[in-house]
Order: sequence, then C-alpha cells, then structure tokens
Amino acid sequence: MLKSKTFVKKTRSGGIMKIVREHYLRDDIWCGSEVCTECKQEETVLQKDACIESNLCSFPHYLLPDTNIVLSQVSYCPRMAVFFCSRETYIEREQGESANDRNDRAIRISTKWYSDHLNNTPTDKRLKVVLLTNDRGNKEKAEESGLLTYRCKKQDTSVTSVPQDETAVLTSVPQDETAVLVFNITISVTSVPQDETAVLVFNITISVTSVPQDETAVLISVPQDETAVLIQGLQNLNRAVHQDLVAVEILPLNQWVAPSSVVLQDEGPKEDDVTEEEEAELKSGPSGAASRKPTGRVVGIIKRNWRPFCGMLFLSQIKEATRHLFTPADRRIPRIRIETRQAATLAGQRIMVAIDGWPKHSRYPNGHFVRSLGSAGDKETETEVLLLEHDVPHQDFSQAVLSFLPKMPWNITEEDMAVREDLRNLTVCSVDPPGCTDIDDALHCRDLPNGNQEVGVHIADVSHFIRPGNAMDLEAANRGTTVYLTGRRIDMVPELLSSNLCSLRSSVERLAFSCIWEINDKAEIVKTRFTKSVINSKASLTYAEAQMRIDDANMNDDTTKSLRGLNRLAKILKKRRIEKGALTLSSPEVRFHIDSETHDPIDLQTKELKETNSMVEEFMLLANISVAQKIYDEFSECALLRKHPAPPPSNYDILNKAAKSKDMVIHTDSAKALADSLDAAQVDGFPYFNTLLRILATRCMMQAVYFCSGMDSDFHHYGLASPIYTHFTSPIRRYSDIIVHRLLAVAIGADSTYPDLMDKHKQSALCNNLNYRHKMAQYAQRASVAYHTQLFFKSRGILNEEGFILFVRKNAIIVLIPKFGLEGTVFFENKDKPSPKLIFNEEVPSLTVEGHSFNMFDKVKVTISLDASNVQHQKIRMSLVEPVVLSVAPSEPEPEVKRAKLDR
Repeated sequence: MLKSKTFVKKTRSGGIMKIVREHYLRDDIWCGSEVCTECKQEETVLQKDACIESNLCSFPHYLLPDTNIVLSQVSYCPRMAVFFCSRETYIEREQGESANDRNDRAIRISTKWYSDHLNNTPTDKRLKVVLLTNDRGNKEKAEESGLLTYRCKKQDTSVTSVPQDETAVLTSVPQDETAVLVFNITISVTSVPQDETAVLVFNITISVTSVPQDETAVLISVPQDETAVLIQGLQNLNRAVHQDLVAVEILPLNQWVAPSSVVLQDEGPKEDDVTEEEEAELKSGPSGAASRKPTGRVVGIIKRNWRPFCGMLFLSQIKEATRHLFTPADRRIPRIRIETRQAATLAGQRIMVAIDGWPKHSRYPNGHFVRSLGSAGDKETETEVLLLEHDVPHQDFSQAVLSFLPKMPWNITEEDMAVREDLRNLTVCSVDPPGCTDIDDALHCRDLPNGNQEVGVHIADVSHFIRPGNAMDLEAANRGTTVYLTGRRIDMVPELLSSNLCSLRSSVERLAFSCIWEINDKAEIVKTRFTKSVINSKASLTYAEAQMRIDDANMNDDTTKSLRGLNRLAKILKKRRIEKGALTLSSPEVRFHIDSETHDPIDLQTKELKETNSMVEEFMLLANISVAQKIYDEFSECALLRKHPAPPPSNYDILNKAAKSKDMVIHTDSAKALADSLDAAQVDGFPYFNTLLRILATRCMMQAVYFCSGMDSDFHHYGLASPIYTHFTSPIRRYSDIIVHRLLAVAIGADSTYPDLMDKHKQSALCNNLNYRHKMAQYAQRASVAYHTQLFFKSRGILNEEGFILFVRKNAIIVLIPKFGLEGTVFFENKDKPSPKLIFNEEVPSLTVEGHSFNMFDKVKVTISLDASNVQHQKIRMSLVEPVVLSVAPSEPEPEVKRAKLDR
C-alpha cells in the first residue's frame, strides 16, 4: 500500500520546488510471537513462555519500550518487532503535532494493535503487552487509552527471577560485589539484588584469540586484576562476539583447563556439524594444576559492540537459495547468515555485513548486506578492508575542517616574531627516513664560550595552527594518530599542514616549539629552557646521509660539525640510560621497495639501523622526559603522560625457558637486571642468538599507554627506566603531542588555557581514545606489511631461506626468517598423510619428530610460497627442507601440495 504527500517549497533562488513524500506500507510484517496463529510467519523470535517473575507483572507478558529507552539502552531491546511501517499501525502527523508527540502516539497505537492482536489467541496462551516509557505525558495518555504502562526503572527493580534459557543482556553489573544473581535470559537488568549468593561474575570485554573460523578458545582480561579467563566451546561463549562487554562466571577450580600447545591449522571452512566434544578436544590443554588457567562461561551480555564487518559471501549449494553464509575477514568474528537475492553479483566481492541478532537456537547470527567494497584481491579494495577492519578514520577531510586552514600564501608575520625567539641563525637540520615529508623535529648543537655545548630539539608548532575546539582540532583528536601503511599515509591533519606549513623542511622559515639545554662535556644537563621559536633548517637529511657526513673526515661544514657533536653526546646519554636499566630490545622491521608504476613491492629487506637513528632517538627521549617533568610540575592533576607498566613475572616464562635451553639464566626482578642479563647473553659462534633473545624479551613486554596524571599514581616507564615520560616530539602525527604542547605553552606563559585542558576526567577520556587509536594503527600497519609480503612472494614463486626457531609447540615450530623479518608456523601434521610420531617436552620446550629434536633458536631451512587458494585469506606457507624429516619433507616444490605449512 502506498501513501503519498505532496507540498511545494520555495528555494533560496526564489524558485518553487514540488516535493512528494511517499510511504510504502507493508502488510507482511508478522508479529513474531510463538502464540500467534494468524500471522503467516516462517520463524518466530518471541517465545510463548514469556514469564518473568515480577512484583508488577506476575503474568506472561511482552515488553514494548518507547523510542527514548531504545536510544539510551540499545542492549535493552535485542529483539524488537517494528510495526511503524505496517499498514495497521502507520499514522500521519497531525496539524500542530510535534515529531516527538507523533512518535509517542505511534508507539501507543502499536502497543494497542499488538495487544489486540494477541487477544485473538486462545485464552490459555494469551499474553499481555506492557508499554515501557519514562515520559510522564506519554504514560498518562497510554493509561487513558487503557494500555498497561510502567516506567522503565520501576519495571527493572521489580524483577525477582527469570527463566534460564537465554543469554542475559545486563546494562550494569556491580563492580565491587562478588555475589550477585546471574541472569540467563535476553533482558536488561539495571538493578541486581544484593542478597543472593550465586557465582563470581566479572564485567569485562571479551577478546577472541585469533584462531581459525568457528574455533572458540577465548581469552578475556579482567580489569580488576589483569588475569586472563579462558572460555571454551560455543555453548560457553553463549553467542558473545569479539569485543562485546560481557558478564563471565568463573567456573569451579576442578573445571579449569589449560590453553593448548597445539597450533590449529586452517584447512578452510568447517562443516556446520562440529560438536562441542570436538571443539573441546581441539582446544583442551594439559590438565596439570600448575598449567590451568581461570576458566569461565559467558552468562550475560552487558553491551554489544557489533559493527559492520568486512568479508566475503560464500554461496549456498542449494539452487536459487536466498540465505547464504558471510565469512568475515576477521577470523575472530563468527560467520553470519544473511538473506539476499543478489548473491551471484556479490560472489567474489569484498562486502560489508551488519549483525541484526542471534537467535537462541541458531549456530550463526543473522545479519544483512550493507555495501560492496570492490573485487577481492584488488589492492585498493584490500587496503579499504584493512582500514575499515582496524577502525582507522580515513575519509577525506570535510570542508568544515579545511575551513580552518590558513589562507595561502602563508607567511610568518611580525606579530609572530614579536612573541617568539628568533633562532633562524642556528645551524638546525633534520634527520629522517627516506621520503619523509611530515618532518616533526630538527636539532642543533653548538659550542658555548664557557666550554659547554648548547643542544636544541625543535618541534613543529602544530598547536599554532590547530586551535582548541574547532572542527580541525576535533577531527585530529578523533583520528589520534597518523597511520603509516606500506606506500600510503593516512594523515591526522590536512596535508597543507603535515607536509608543508608545519613540516620543518630545509631552507624555509617555520614556527617551532624548542627545548634547549646547556650540556657539559659529560652530557650532564646544566640548564633547560623551553621557548616558542622561528627556525630555518639548513638541511633535511636521511639517516644514511647524516651518517655519511659524520663518517667523512673531509666534511667539516657547520651542519656536519653539529651532527658530530650530537652523535658524541648521544652515545654518552644512551650509555647512561642503559646503566640505569633502560632496555634495548629488538623487533624485526621490514622495508619494501615499491615499483613506481605498478606500486607493487619489488624487494623486501629488514631495516638497517645506523648510529644516526640512535642519535635522533636519544635527544627525542631527552626532550620528552624534560617536557614531562615541566608539565607535571605545573599541572600535577591534568598532565598528559605516558607510562610503560612492568610485566608480570609470568610473562617471562618463555624467555627463561629459551635462556635455560642454552644453560643461561635471565634475571627479571627489575629492568636493570633484565638489561644486564640480556647484555651478558652471548653464545660463541652464534652472533644472532642475542638478537633472538631480545626479540623474545620484546614479546614479554606490556603495552605503553597514555594517562592523565591526576587519575593515576604509577608514572614509571619500565622500558626507558624513567620515572616520568610523555610525547612531545611528533605533533604532526600524534594528537597526544598537541595536548602536551598546549600544556607546555601555558606553563611558560606562551598561550592561554581552556576548560577541557584542565579537566582531568576529559583528559582521561581523551587518553582512552588515543590508546585505542594508537593500538589500531599498529595493527593496521602490521596488516599492511603482511599484505604486501604476500604480494612480494606472489611474484617470487618458491624460495628457500634459512631461519631460526622462535617457539616450539606440540605439533609445530614457529620460525623467524631474518632476511625478510618474516615469522610463521611449520606444521608436522597433515590430515592427508599419516601423522609422524611427535614427542613434546613442554618444560624445555622441545619437539621430537621421527627421532629428530627441534629446540628454540635451532637453525632450519624452509621453503616459502604463497597459497592463494582462498582469495580472502591468502597465506604464506612453509615446509621444512633442512633438517630432513622424511615424513614431512616435500616431494616436489609445488605450492598446491599439502604439506607442513605456515599460516600467517
């Protein structure tokens, strides 16, 4: 049925525009109730035994919330029937009636229709419909119409018990109570009785480990004590999805299990009939008491964190079927069943799908198609998927943002010079990676008449261009960081600032924020000062170019002399830092050489670090520490700082085992002890051993985070062995540094403050977003490297390379290929071949395969190839070449042959 409304509107230019609004009213929207015998519905979502024991409603009933309740508590209504587009419930807005009043009236009409509709069912099955509203006027009018109506809060507090057949959706769980009533039904509970003694429940965010599709070993961190909780099997996962906020019951000690040391191979999509027993067998680990972890089950979903997911549609084998399974790109997300008639068109496309709900009897959630992203395998499409999956804001800057850019041509004015120190005469230079255009920092070093040296770190004054609270500031705060992908950069601020006006390029005058020290010959700080300045960089150098100047005895210009002075002092500073316990860790980083025409990777190498890398790093660290102390001294409650928590002792287990395998001991009771142990860990004839050990030590570390000084008491940075630290040196690419610049400017009287800057709660909320954006940027960058690594090997065919064993598992070894910085898993089991005899020693750890023993840091040779059989999840695969193990050795070097392999 079609209803239309026509009216005319006068445009700004004086013309007349005819506007037609049409409403298509449907007559095929069914009620969804199991008790209904009139509707021609294939599937019901509202159960007939809707009996929630309540002081208000002791009879079977359905709850119908009004719009405001739905908007404020989306989790409150996980299953909702929508009737506003139904022919029976549609209403027109009356003359003089506000939109809100019209919506309230529509809700009352829908409640009355649904109540009358259910009254047509047999008496013994009849249910009542209860309207929930917190609007007094709406409640009064509903009661005048004879509708059963309650306020939301009153209904919540009246709940005394609930049926035990579904997942709870809890809107709040007390954080300071350990004895609460656990609900197991899809409702919302805002108040939980405190006189019940049931189970220990934590309010935590679920985080699914990265495992093949449909396997369900889940580790979740409990904020109260940072303990991991293991959840096994679909039933215990209870329809929770990665990143949902859930209530978890900790099971009795005798039901705790240990994570398995078995690495699962992804052999493609599983059949739908995988049983709980099979899942348990796949994921159960050793049963020894020492290896068991806290184990639990999801008993309540407090808040869904569903979003549109990227992935691919796999067509049903049933001819002309409209229901198909969507497989997300993120393996931690379950497959989603959607209904579409354009499946043939969407096949081979990367698409986005949103989850609508998860019926209690369904293995998969239901969802709907959102949009197509492009052909799978296309580089632009895959990059778009990568950015969307890691929640990286990458849309073009809006006109509102661009409107706050300075008008071009831009020049430094006399007003700017009047409030800044003129440092244009100094020999300032920048040292950065090749191709860098967003130059945040520059340095200078010169001799002073008293025999000391003056060293300056000059940072782009981004806060001069981005003022608090405007559209550009809000956009930068949301983005949080610039994201560097392979061959692409997602800027935090518009390019006019990042690569031009803020970038400290050579031979142009630029505004800077300078940290200047007087330093004696022993690299001890005599005096520190901060100033807004104007500089003119004399050279924009790469690390290699700066190193060449330092090493070339024939070069003695002012820039080279400055670099040599900086390098000499940096070595002393680094030595002193390490003596205090600062860690020198290792993580293999790779660099791609990209074809200028195809933009495909043509070479892949690990990054080579030079002395100049360390030189720049030392003075950036020194500036960050100096600024951190200054802003904390001035603003002890609202300084934005950065800390690095010390790892718990259990984090070092794998490092200790690795050292023990070489008859060494690593002391981990302090950062200093760890640093000294790593320095002493050397093996004759094995120079790469120390690097491998530092790579393992890096994996043991916690994540550094931003925080507000007034909301925390632990400021220590474990990795740097510094009592206080912040980020000041990269405001073009980090929003945290912009805030620090503003705090420092206020501290030295160079700028005025504003309310949000002094509000510790708002600063803390900002830090949470910055930590999230920083983490997702790191993940996106790693995913980009992984994708381009696949492109590289796609064009290289099969390669044989040497590597070292990083980890040993029950059925596999994890191998690092130093040449490419590539890491992966070589399996010793294959479902198409008889399994070799495997003996795993968890204590060493070691794996014996057909009599050959594999230990951590052993040298091996592997065959590397790309398996592109699964378009969505292409993989680098490896097989063992040396040492030769006959039962797993490849007979022919063909990528299609199934053998020991790596899934990256």
